[in-house]
Order: sequence, then C-alpha cells, then structure tokens
Amino acid sequence: MIKIPGMLMVGAGNRNIGKTEFACSLIRKFRSRHNIVGIKVTTIHEKDSCPRGASGCGTCATLEGDFDITEETNSQSDKDTCRMLAAGAARVFWLKVLKTHLEEGISRLLDKTGGAVLVCESNSLRQVVEPGLFVMIKSRGGKSCKASAKEVAEYADMVIQFNGKGFDIDPDQIELINGRWANKMDATAIIMAGGQSMRMGRDKSMLLIDGKPVIEHIFNQLQPHFSRILISSDDLSKYSFLDARIIPDKATGMGPIMGIASTLKVSANDVNFVIACDIPEVDISLVRRMVRESAGFDAVVPQVGPEQYEPLFAVYKKSVLPAIDKAIASGNYRIIDPLKDCKVKYIDSACAGQLKNLNTMKDYHKFIGKKNNVAI
Repeated sequence: MIKIPGMLMVGAGNRNIGKTEFACSLIRKFRSRHNIVGIKVTTIHEKDSCPRGASGCGTCATLEGDFDITEETNSQSDKDTCRMLAAGAARVFWLKVLKTHLEEGISRLLDKTGGAVLVCESNSLRQVVEPGLFVMIKSRGGKSCKASAKEVAEYADMVIQFNGKGFDIDPDQIELINGRWANKMDATAIIMAGGQSMRMGRDKSMLLIDGKPVIEHIFNQLQPHFSRILISSDDLSKYSFLDARIIPDKATGMGPIMGIASTLKVSANDVNFVIACDIPEVDISLVRRMVRESAGFDAVVPQVGPEQYEPLFAVYKKSVLPAIDKAIASGNYRIIDPLKDCKVKYIDSACAGQLKNLNTMKDYHKFIGKKNNVAI
C-alpha cells in the first residue's frame, strides 16, 4: 500500500453524482495557497471491455501497454480533467491503467507531480493507495452502487450525500494542513498525562520537542482530525496552555484504567481514541484506520506480540465502561483485563510496530537525535 498523505481521493457510488464538482470545489478553495495537481484515474479491467458496459468511447480499446498518462491542457471543455484545470489546478493528469497495474501506474504518475498536493478522482486506486483522506460520494436514497465503490466503501473517511443539486457538507469541513488533508472525525481524542514518569525521572509530558512540550506536539497532530480533545490529568492548571478540557481521575492511585474510565464518562462522543503522552509521533493513518474499523466493536487495540498490547494507543467506545467499572470495583487495575469481556478488534503487529514510546531519557535523546539527524 502506497501512503500519500498529500492526496485527497474522491470516490463515488455511481456515475453523475457530483464527484468532479466536489473535487473542483476543493481545488478552488485551496488553489491560492497550494500548488494542486488534479488526477483522474480510469481503471480498465480488460482491454476491449468497458467497465461501464458502454461502447464507443474507445478508452479501453485504445490503451497500449499496461497504463497511459496524459496531461490535460484544455480548460474549455466539459471533460472532467478540463473542469479540474479550469477550477485552478496547476496541472491535471489522466491515468488510464489496467487494474492489475494500478500501483505501477500511479507510481509513475507521482514522478511527474513533484510532491504537489493532489486531488484525485478514483474508486479502484484506494486498493493500492492510502491517501490522506478518502471521500465517498453517494446519491441520497440511491440503492444501487457500482462494483468499484463496493470494493473500497469500508475505507471511506467521509461519506457525503448528493441530492442532485448539492452536498450535505460544506467543503470548509475539509482542511489542508502542512500539505496533509484532514477532516474532524466525529470522535474524541484523549491524551493520557497522569502518569508518574518514574523510569523517565521527570515529567514526560513537558519534555521539549522543537521547542514545545511533547504533549503540545501530540495535541497539534491530533487537533485537525478530532472534534474534541480531552486530557486525563489530576493537575488542572499544568496544561491550561492547550485548548482542551482537563479531566481528573474520579479516584487516585489506580493508574491509567481510572483515567480512561473518567474521561470516557464525560466524553461527548461514543468513539474515543486514547494515546499516552509518551508517543510523540502519531501515525494518523493508523489512527483513522482504527476509528473506521471500530464499527461493530467495543474497542480496537494494537497487538505487538502473543500477549503484548498497546492499550494506551487504542480506540474505546463507551460500551467498554461496564467492564472497566467492574474491574476497578474488584481491585483489578490492568486495563487489558476487562477487555476480555468486550468485543475487541486487535490490529496486526506490523502496524502496531510503528509505535515508539519515550520511556527513558535514553529513548528521548535517541528520538531527538534521529529527528535532527544526529547520531546518538
């Protein structure tokens, strides 16, 4: 899977439901501040066989080789690529590609875009690319859905309804921050800052990264993606410099399990992402995946070994509270134990292995050295 955080991909449940117009609205919004490249992908399953069941356009039949990349230069036509160019895209490309060669085709096209911000129209490309944001547009009340949309619907970060005239969201809900696409999920992020930092020997949350406390470093990474952020801490004044509500434990001396219980109870959202304040680099693509995959589960937890988990980089729904409260009442303060009574999805160890904790000063200095390209 190719990760392209600077790409916003627009998919559609069917034809003629405003996919290009939505893409153009984003290009118009950000064109003055960013160099935006538009991309249209036509995925061909078999040469001489139109995926739409149509005939006459010749796109599939005329493809020579495994893929073809052309650059649009005309902004006066009603073609999708022309409309993106007219909307203000710096450049627009059309990738015609066999489905079996999607990864090769998009890799070759990326060589031409020079690290620009991308707005791409495609369903099938989501099978080989993980964009910064994947938006799926569906017609309101429509029952039919084309096959390419069904294959990738589970990956949608946003599902937008089209009523024939407009969309049920404002494009302003989508932001472009530091070259990465973002929208605020209907979820709460909870930063755990109540630990004693015994192995570190000093307060982890206030260690400096690029001149800012690590907790602010984490907060800034989460803010574009969550509708609310809570901080679990008994010190109500220490983190007043952050735009977040501080939630103290209902009772002291019970560790992270009480912090999670206390914040879940006041959270305004059912879905909550919990992160320890010693994980300085947040893998947002992994976080968004965990939130997506929480549907039908009480929690989503990374697993790093047969009996090793990352419960402080996990998604919890409010439905875990009865099991957590029961464990606390029995004197069991291990957060992973009450999850045995819940429906949990465990993320594979390959993804979980990306997480890096700062447990000691040695870890901290190593992280700072790596970040600044200095050998430690």
